[in-house]
Amino acid sequence: MAEENVTEAVEKQFAIQKLFIKDVSFETPNSPMIFLDKWEPEVEFNLSSNVNPLKDDMYDVTIVTTITVKVGEKTAYLAEVNQSGIFLVKGFNDQEKGPMLGSYCPNVLFPYAREAISDLVTKGGFPPMLLAPVNFDALYQQHMQKMQENQAQSSDSIN
Repeated sequence: MAEENVTEAVEKQFAIQKLFIKDVSFETPNSPMIFLDKWEPEVEFNLSSNVNPLKDDMYDVTIVTTITVKVGEKTAYLAEVNQSGIFLVKGFNDQEKGPMLGSYCPNVLFPYAREAISDLVTKGGFPPMLLAPVNFDALYQQHMQKMQENQAQSSDSIN
C-alpha cells in the first residue's frame, strides 16, 4: 500500500511553463491638467481570473488587474494588466485541480501583475501604486460557495 501512495505522488506534476503579459493598458485622460490638482485620490481596484485548458494537461491562467484612480470627478489614470501563465497540472483529480488553477496559479501571477501596475503608474508620472497582497484562497472559496448557492437556487426553482 505504501508503494501505491509513492506511485500516486510521483504521477502528480505541477510546473510553470511560461509567464507573460497578455495585455496591458494605461490611460491618463485628464493629463497634464490632473497633475495641477491636489492629490487626494480615490482608488477602485478590480481583480478577476480565468482558466483556459490548452492541451496535454497545460492550462492558460490569466488574472486581470484593473486600477482606476480618480481625483474628485476626474479620472487621473486607469491601469489594466492581464498577467498570464501557462501551467502544467498533471495527475491531480478535479477536487485538487480546482484550487490549483483557481487559487495557487493566480497567487503565482499576482506579484508580476502588481509590479507591472506599479511600473506603469510611476512611468505615467504618478505616485507609486503599491497593491496589497490578495488572499486567493479566500476568493476561490467564496467563488465556490457562490456557485454552490446558485446551483441550489437553480435546482429549487426547477422543483
